[in-house]
Amino acid sequence: MNHENTREVPEPVLNWAADAPKGGKAVLNRVLKDGASVPLFFAQTLIASLRDVGYNTTTSAICEHVDNAIQAGATEVRVYFRQTGKQSNTVIDAAVYDNGSGMAPNVLKVATSFGGSMNYNNRAGIGRFGMGMKTAALSMSPVMELYSWQEPNAYFNMTLDVEAIGKERTNTVELPDPTLMNELPDEIADLFTKPMGFPNSAADQELFVNRGEDLADRLGRSGTIVYMPECDRLTYAKARTLVEHAVKEMSRVYRRSISAGLRLFVNNRLVEAFDPTYSMPTARHARLIDLPTKTSRLLFAKPVEIPVREHGSGTEQIIIRLYRLPIEEWSTLPRKVQKNDLQIFNSLTVTMLRNDREVFAGAMTELTTRHAVTHWYRIQIDFPGTLDEAFGVAANKQGVRPKGYVKEAIKKAIGDDITTLNDEIKRFQGAQKSARNGGQPSASEARATEADQHQAKPLELTADEEAQLDANLRTLSIALRRDGESDEQAYERVKASRYLIEFKHDEYWPFYHVEHRFGRVILTINTAHPFFEHLYEPLRKLGAVAETAEEDAVDAPRIEEQDGPLVALELLLMSLARAQAQIVASNEEAKKTMETLRREWSETYRIQLTA
Repeated sequence: MNHENTREVPEPVLNWAADAPKGGKAVLNRVLKDGASVPLFFAQTLIASLRDVGYNTTTSAICEHVDNAIQAGATEVRVYFRQTGKQSNTVIDAAVYDNGSGMAPNVLKVATSFGGSMNYNNRAGIGRFGMGMKTAALSMSPVMELYSWQEPNAYFNMTLDVEAIGKERTNTVELPDPTLMNELPDEIADLFTKPMGFPNSAADQELFVNRGEDLADRLGRSGTIVYMPECDRLTYAKARTLVEHAVKEMSRVYRRSISAGLRLFVNNRLVEAFDPTYSMPTARHARLIDLPTKTSRLLFAKPVEIPVREHGSGTEQIIIRLYRLPIEEWSTLPRKVQKNDLQIFNSLTVTMLRNDREVFAGAMTELTTRHAVTHWYRIQIDFPGTLDEAFGVAANKQGVRPKGYVKEAIKKAIGDDITTLNDEIKRFQGAQKSARNGGQPSASEARATEADQHQAKPLELTADEEAQLDANLRTLSIALRRDGESDEQAYERVKASRYLIEFKHDEYWPFYHVEHRFGRVILTINTAHPFFEHLYEPLRKLGAVAETAEEDAVDAPRIEEQDGPLVALELLLMSLARAQAQIVASNEEAKKTMETLRREWSETYRIQLTA
């Protein structure tokens, strides 16, 4: 007799965490045991899970609400971070107000639902999916209170409470109808009528309601408030840091809206537009520098057609703008102004704007270079929402991840221009780094001249050179005149020194060049050769740091400049130049040999430094 093997199927067991939504657990048990209908979304767990939708910072979450405000036609937006309590018991409430068109009760109810949107997948605006407001608010606080009105003193309220929804035991969680209120709750009204804890001085805050004004009158006929009480998930623990970060980021993200008239406040502080391209004359940087040139120069604005999908036939146009910062004027500014005020060195080389709203700002070395010259130009790319997939724009508009074919199209359009601009700025920087005090020989020039009397074989002049020495030196001094040096100063310097160091930026020159004219040895150092970047410039910087440290030190022994490594290197090259000048004098064959040696040595050295 055959016996069939039988075994019992174990009952499914839920291994939920202790703090999981109890209502969701009850619904799921009912579904598993009773065969009840299964909802497409478990609201109790979904809303709790959406709290973990990734926002890089609190500011990026707040920007979702500012985006909605701008799309609603707001001309004034206010962000609040209110900190109360002391030390470890502090509580921070956040809120965003706008004077946009507001929402009717039925629209407000739809807007509170997930996926509810009046502009679903409309690529012309900022938002697309009807998720941002809710996910952004809940990423900061377990409660979102929404108030909107389209006539005075008629505020409709909707509230999303993660804990309350988690307790619901019904398969389908529905939103209630909006609640009509004749006035705002005191905790919200206080945001508009009382100064914030930061900024510390009330004088630094422009309150929404001035003394003697009525709040209802000031709120006007329409608007919206998103209130997030007792935030438990913030980037920073202090309101001050939250405010400063929000001001810094939003001044850049919304620079075009601010320039067009949007009044954006954070804790009653008006946000000024910050333009990383330095092309906007109304941006903050323009008032920080007292120079004739306050903006960058637009080199070009190129339209480029980008396929909506790779290998697809449909295309959309982007605009690539290349700006050159006024390095000639701004490089003379104090380092503090360049770094802290203008923020030139913040690596915001490439910015991308989707429908006039910035979605990326930072370094993108595959489009530019890793060299320091990138601090002195900016690339700005404008693209429409129809290219979201091509540019890899996430639903929460945090950054971009352009497809390979998009990067290739951009590089093809501007690659040659970037190379040309890099070389131009390198030449200027090389000339700046090699600048010397007008009218004065350098330490190495002076030392070599002083030591020349001890050389076994003097530098000789021809009879014609000796007869016309003064005139020849005046002609030579004009050719070797330094920035800020008069003709007479240049002449006196050249006359007093038998050794002269000059600088040239040429990609095709060897790293040094030698001339012997009118009893002077002229050494030219090529700032374009890797020798300058890898050896000469580091030694120059080392000397500058040592000199600054000595000036700051008390009773520190003074290290003479002629003992520095840069002077030793220059003397090495000048002694080589002198020896070569002696060898090739009236010897064309030796001259050709030395020229060949110099070029071969330079090329070998270049390869060893850069390979």
